[in-house]
Amino acid sequence: MASLYTQQSTNVRKTWVLMGSFLILVILAGWGVSYYFETPFILYVAVAFSLLMNIGAYWYSDKIALRATRAKEADEREYRELHRIVENLSITAGLPKPRVYIIDDPAPNAFATGRNPKHSAVAVTTGLLARLERNELEGVIAHELAHIGNRDILVMTVAVVLVGMLTIIADIFLRISIFGGSGNSDRGGNVLLLIGAVVVIILAPIAAQMIQLAVSRKREFLADASGALLTRYPEGLALALEKISAYKAPVKHVNHATAHLFIANPFGGQSGKFVNKLFSTHPPVEERLAALRSMQ
Repeated sequence: MASLYTQQSTNVRKTWVLMGSFLILVILAGWGVSYYFETPFILYVAVAFSLLMNIGAYWYSDKIALRATRAKEADEREYRELHRIVENLSITAGLPKPRVYIIDDPAPNAFATGRNPKHSAVAVTTGLLARLERNELEGVIAHELAHIGNRDILVMTVAVVLVGMLTIIADIFLRISIFGGSGNSDRGGNVLLLIGAVVVIILAPIAAQMIQLAVSRKREFLADASGALLTRYPEGLALALEKISAYKAPVKHVNHATAHLFIANPFGGQSGKFVNKLFSTHPPVEERLAALRSMQ
């Protein structure tokens, strides 16, 4: 029988498998570029650039996310109950209390951001506060604290940056190939290997994007399990997800770069169809509800 602990450990294992697959794609794309142009220098530059991008994203991702969603710091007197819930659950989770932000938006949703527990923030919309009961709000906050405790933001930041890097490498490769010719055209004996390198370079960003989305979906399942473990009441989060998913209008100030941060799809209701599942940052709500309600 599924439990809070087995659900959590299963999703951790699946997430690392997906991240391992992602790293293999990065290596394959680097090999493809180096082989095609007969120089490892391009690979070195790409790795160095991706490291610099990761460092920048690590230090400033929270500020960028909060500014992009127009979140404002929640006044402790006006939002006393919210602060109390965040503080109590943080103590239970053994985490420092994150900064608390409010997004003036009728769409019920929430997200967590920050490079580590000491530099983290939780943001909730006014619509979420208006629609949820206390135990449901506790479920949502526990889910977000689970993201912070599990270092999900760091994992997803790295994934997003590396996807972007692979896309840039593929774009440069295609432009140079079209306007500058092949750097490996005189190798008559390795045609199949050359074709393989080209295919890897072109398809790696697409595959990496799908892996990034899959990682994001797995982290949501893990945060659901961890949040339910924290409150000891999975039904609270399940009821909250039902209310959030029932609201079909999107969050006003959201984009695809920050969509994976939210507890539920910020673009409105989502379908459980296979293609939509592949290209969604969140698993279908029905699957999350089933997982939560199977926990004892």
